[in-house]
Amino acid sequence: MKIESKRGEQPMTDSNEAVIADALAVIDKALAEMLRRELVSTGEVADLLLDVRTLLTHPATTAPA
Repeated sequence: MKIESKRGEQPMTDSNEAVIADALAVIDKALAEMLRRELVSTGEVADLLLDVRTLLTHPATTAPA
């Protein structure tokens, strides 16, 4: 499955979708934890953002066939 990117870059592939799914899982987990608390430190928010950025910027690894 290929989807055209909005910026005119290379089309998205299944591996891109897997990376996005991983990033969304990290976000969902962190949001669930943060919603139970009244205060969240800026360090924790920065860690979450760095985790998401790392997932989105590193090339997806594919399993050998």
